[in-house]
Amino acid sequence: MAEPLYGMHGRIVAQPGHGDELAAILREAAAGLEADPNCLLYVVSRAADDADSVWVTEAWTNRAAHAASLEDPAARELIARARPIIASFADRAEFRPEGGKGLPQSS
Repeated sequence: MAEPLYGMHGRIVAQPGHGDELAAILREAAAGLEADPNCLLYVVSRAADDADSVWVTEAWTNRAAHAASLEDPAARELIARARPIIASFADRAEFRPEGGKGLPQSS
């Protein structure tokens, strides 16, 4: 049996006034993942009612692929740039994607 897909949805809160900067860094991360076949989805969204909250929704071929992506030198550089402007990781949920537009069909 194939490993299950891995997903995560989380809200990252920037230091006051740094929401735009944090979102830009996370969009850079999304662009860098375009070439990674193990990253099925990486969407950066903004909270409509909180300028400093940025949501990220990810789907990966498996949990190990997600962990490996965090070891990439380009990802580590983006993490280092983002860390000083992050106030908190406010909400986080891990999940197992079951299917839908953009995801591989399960058998």
